[in-house]
Amino acid sequence: MLIRLLKVHLRPYRTEITLVVIFQFLQTIATLYLPALNADIIDNGVVKGDTGYVMRIGAGMLGITVLQITAQAVAVYFGARTAMAVGRDLRAAIFDRVQGFSAREVGQFGAPSLITRTTNDVQQIQMLVLLTFTLMVSAPIMCVGGIVLAMREDVPLSSLLLVIVPVLITVIGLIIARMRPLFRSMQERLDRVNQVMREQITGIRVIRAFVRDDHERARYGAANNELTDVSLRVGKIMALMFPTVMLIVNISSVAVLWFGGHRIDTDAMQVGELTAFISYLMQILMSIMMATFMFMMVPRAEVCAERIEEVLGTASSVVAPTAPVTTLSRHGELELRDVGFHYPGAEAGVLSGVRLTAHPNEVTAIIGSTGSGKTTLLNLVPRLFDATEGQVLVDGVDVREIEPALLSRLIGLVPQRPYLFTGTIASNLRYGNPDATDEQLWEALEIAQARSFVESMEGRLDAPIAQGGTNVSGGQRQRLAIARTLVHRPEIYLFDDSFSALDYATDAALRAALTEHIADATVVIVAQRVSTIRDADRIIVLDDGRVVGTGTHEELMETSPTYREIVLSQLTVEEAATR
Repeated sequence: MLIRLLKVHLRPYRTEITLVVIFQFLQTIATLYLPALNADIIDNGVVKGDTGYVMRIGAGMLGITVLQITAQAVAVYFGARTAMAVGRDLRAAIFDRVQGFSAREVGQFGAPSLITRTTNDVQQIQMLVLLTFTLMVSAPIMCVGGIVLAMREDVPLSSLLLVIVPVLITVIGLIIARMRPLFRSMQERLDRVNQVMREQITGIRVIRAFVRDDHERARYGAANNELTDVSLRVGKIMALMFPTVMLIVNISSVAVLWFGGHRIDTDAMQVGELTAFISYLMQILMSIMMATFMFMMVPRAEVCAERIEEVLGTASSVVAPTAPVTTLSRHGELELRDVGFHYPGAEAGVLSGVRLTAHPNEVTAIIGSTGSGKTTLLNLVPRLFDATEGQVLVDGVDVREIEPALLSRLIGLVPQRPYLFTGTIASNLRYGNPDATDEQLWEALEIAQARSFVESMEGRLDAPIAQGGTNVSGGQRQRLAIARTLVHRPEIYLFDDSFSALDYATDAALRAALTEHIADATVVIVAQRVSTIRDADRIIVLDDGRVVGTGTHEELMETSPTYREIVLSQLTVEEAATR
């Protein structure tokens, strides 16, 4: 999985990778050549007392060192640029994929996990690529070159490598094999910490209102301790690795000095050759250690690559049409034909056999008990979900066949929980129409009954809005969300319980203004309050995902027990009978 992911995302940077390999090869060859020159200085310069020879070879060593440093700097530069570019591309790919997800896929992964995969998981891949270009490319060259040059210095002494290298590789392999499952567990625990933290930050008011600080502190502590425990287990294994490797390295050095000393004593090799051999041995073992350091990151990067591929390999259940309809003959007619919807793996559907027609110049209301499927029904129209049965038609065309951009222009949805973005009031209102003038913004605010409080804010249209609109009240947030949709000027307005945070007077004034200013549009209102929808041209009553009543308020009071029960739970019989 890791190799496949890197193969795809490294392909555009073949030129940079080639330069990295070339300059890493040059710096490695220069590094390998220095011990041979050092041995030459000792054997032919120091031992013989030839100062001129020492100066000449020393100057050559200095030149090679400059070449080594320059080549290393260039290789690291291109390697770092490539690694950062791969990280950028992966983040962009995940973001683009998530942007195309329907609400079903977002719920499947969860927002905290998607954030972790976009940030931490990509960072692990990015770090692996960086270490590959700065350490791993040169490691095999140095290892093979070191072995060849060590054998050139003394073949019998090189037989020690037949024992040292396999032992080192075996020890490293066993340690890495134990680390891989722990890294997967670590990433999952990190998801859990992010989830708990996100819930607590978002729900801080609820936590304070119910005085659940201690409970939430304990919940976060449990998630944090789970991550800490796994991290400690990984840390213990990593702490074991370096002393083990250094023990092997030091024992190897002692063995080389022991056997090399005997060979010098018998005139089988010279002091300079032994010095060079020890240098090559260190380079061989250091290259293996560099590879070890890289391989320590491979298990975690592999897990991260799998998690990233899960996102990139998940297709949205809402698919753009291959031959989209780009123009519509009618304007604003909405129809649901025998629509059903069920979540994957659910035993029962949320909606079943829903029939509904909403015409321009009319207000269609949907009411029902909690969990009856009202919000799900509304979300099917702009294709936040796709119906699993039946058809959702706009102007006689199935929404699955309409060009997404056209569908977006036709429909304006005010969700049950309105969300405002970081910026200003103006930037939020222009979200659906970037070219809207200030006059159009004020007109929308007037209709949404939001002009008065916006005018009282410092900066007015340029007043700052915090993430999620947390610096305004719930009612103000709802009215700004309604104004944003009015600026969009769609042909079909979908209000998903968008008046719940408003007082009765503001609710009535807003609905009256809407009736006057968007009379030509199709309006569908989902509401819990009977007072909000009793004047609608048509009221649809939902119960357990099925339509159990259709008509005006008066007709349903006579014919629908479900509607009558809802009305009498909010109003007295006398209030229900009067308009």
